[in-house]
Amino acid sequence: MRDTRESRLLLVLLIAIAFALITVDIRGGQESPVDGARQAAAAVFGPVENGVASAVDPIGNAIGAVRDSGERHNRIAALEQENAALKARLGSDDRNRNRLRELDAMLKTAGAGQYGIKGAEVIAIGAAQGFSWTVTIDVGARDGIRRDMTVLNGSGLVGRVTTVGPSTSTVLLANDPDFTVGTRMEKTDELGFATGQGDRPLLVQLLNGKAKVNKGDRLVTFGSQADKPFVPGVPVGEVVRVDPAGGGLTRNVYVRPYVGFTKLDIVGVVVQAPRSDPRDMVLPQKPKPAPTVTVTVTPPPPDGQKPADQAQGQAADQRKPDGQAAADQQNQPPQDQGDATP
Repeated sequence: MRDTRESRLLLVLLIAIAFALITVDIRGGQESPVDGARQAAAAVFGPVENGVASAVDPIGNAIGAVRDSGERHNRIAALEQENAALKARLGSDDRNRNRLRELDAMLKTAGAGQYGIKGAEVIAIGAAQGFSWTVTIDVGARDGIRRDMTVLNGSGLVGRVTTVGPSTSTVLLANDPDFTVGTRMEKTDELGFATGQGDRPLLVQLLNGKAKVNKGDRLVTFGSQADKPFVPGVPVGEVVRVDPAGGGLTRNVYVRPYVGFTKLDIVGVVVQAPRSDPRDMVLPQKPKPAPTVTVTVTPPPPDGQKPADQAQGQAADQRKPDGQAAADQQNQPPQDQGDATP
C-alpha cells in the first residue's frame, strides 16, 4: 500500500477505534459489550499459547500435579504428596531447581493460609485484552477457574483473574494502574486501598489520616465480600515511604510489593477460600537483629609505664619479706634534694 493521505487517515482512525474499545472494555467490567468477543478470542488463541508453551517447556505439564488440592481436611497432606511427585518428575538443571523452589514456596504459602489452589504456569505476557500489566496462565474454565479469583505465588499477591477461556485465563497484575485491593496493616489493623503504579511502589491510601505508620511495616489483603476477588491474609508488601500527615481524611503510604512482576513463572489460583481469616500468619518471619558487639577500651597508665610492667613490679614487691623490702628502699640512691648550703 502506498503511503498516501488516505492510508494515514485510515491508520489514525483504526488506532482511535482500538483505544475507544479498550476504554469501553475496561469501564464496562463484567458488563463489557466486548466481553463476548474477548472470550471468543481467548477460546481461539488460548490453545495456541498453551501448545507453544508446552512445546518449549517439556516439564510444563508436571505443574498439573498440584492443580487440585483435594478436600479441605486432607489438603495439606495431598499438596505435600503432589509436591514430592513433582520433584521426582522434574529434572536437576538450574532452571528446574529454581522452579522447584518457587513451587515449594507457593505450597507453603497456601498451607499457611489454608487456601485451596490450582497450580498454573505463566505462558504469555501482556495479552491483547487492553491491559498494561497482564499475564496469561495455562488453566481455564475446564479447570474450574472463574473470573475474579485471587492469584498468588510463594511471595504473595500476584493479581486477580479477569478473563477466562476454556483452557487459559488472563490475570491482571497487582502493579497495574487499574488494579485496586483492600489492605490491612500488620498488628495495627489499619485499613486502606492499594493501587498499582507500574514499576513503582504500590500507592496505599490509609483510611485513617492520623495512623502511625513506619518504614518496614507490612500489609496483607483485607479480603472481599464472598472472598471475590480477594481472599484475606495474602501478603502484599512492605512500607518504603510515608507521606507526612497533612490532616487529610486519608494518608498516602508507598509499599514495595513482595512479588517480582517481571519474573513470574509458577502461580496458584485460589479456588477455595480459607474457613477463617489467617490474619498475619502467612507473612514471613522477620529476621532477628544481629547481636550488638561491645568494645571496652582501657586508658594507658601515667608516666608511660606499661600496665604489664607495673603489675609485675607490684607482684614482686608483695612476694618479698618485709625486711628485704625495707632494705631495698635503704639501698636506693638518695634523690637530689637541691642545693642545701646555708
